[in-house]
Amino acid sequence: MPSTPDGNRTGPARRARRTHRVHVVSDVHGNARDLARAGDGADALICLGDLVLFLDYADHSRGIFPDLFGTRNADRLVELRTARRFDEARELGRRLWAGIEGDRAAVVEQAVRKQYAELFAAFPTPTYATYGNVDMPPLWPEYAGPGTTVLDGERVEIGGRVFGFVGGGLRTPMRTPYEISDEEYAAKIEAVGEVDVLCTHIPPEVPELVYDTVARRFERGSRALLDAIRRTRPRYALFGHVHQPLVRRMRIGATECVNVGHFASTGTPWVLEWG
Repeated sequence: MPSTPDGNRTGPARRARRTHRVHVVSDVHGNARDLARAGDGADALICLGDLVLFLDYADHSRGIFPDLFGTRNADRLVELRTARRFDEARELGRRLWAGIEGDRAAVVEQAVRKQYAELFAAFPTPTYATYGNVDMPPLWPEYAGPGTTVLDGERVEIGGRVFGFVGGGLRTPMRTPYEISDEEYAAKIEAVGEVDVLCTHIPPEVPELVYDTVARRFERGSRALLDAIRRTRPRYALFGHVHQPLVRRMRIGATECVNVGHFASTGTPWVLEWG
């Protein structure tokens, strides 16, 4: 069942008004089974990206990488990345890919397409989605049905509230598919402007929000996002990306900042209600 919704006042006057309910997920990473139920009881589903599963850091046998190269090599890759030995991790990748027949990009795209076909079919209507850093935006138009609206640097009204969406991640040594420059990311934040709910894949650049306690590293958050939160004061800033954050929820001024969770492992959407 969905997690506990934001506290709304009760009483006859409150119950007489129309209540709106939105479920929010992020970091789906191949969990199509739970995604198919994620919108149950909601007026809309919001997805903050990372649909693709390249490698499951909790179960190294799952994902595109172990499918191609085996669990033992996945174990080694996770070990190197966790130790921040990125050059060695890339060298391991180069050696493994040298033994694969065919073009690397084509092999990855074929595997991603297989996952996207299942995941987009699981989206309820309506779904509002933006990209994660491991997603491949050029493929999304082929799989997003009429009930799925894809937004990036754009706004939409849901139940009388304005939601802004900014997808992707910032550049890192991991070199995931949809990493962009700080300047490009800041331009998308600026294009969204003032909204009631600011929806992004990555968190604002706050140490407690960007540190992953299991991976034992700071992920990249956005300074431009943090500045926009302080300047425009949305009611909520919702994001994912950091799977096991030091802090899942905190206030920045007037804004409630919420990591909506690692949906691949929890299978549980975060709930936002208002009326």
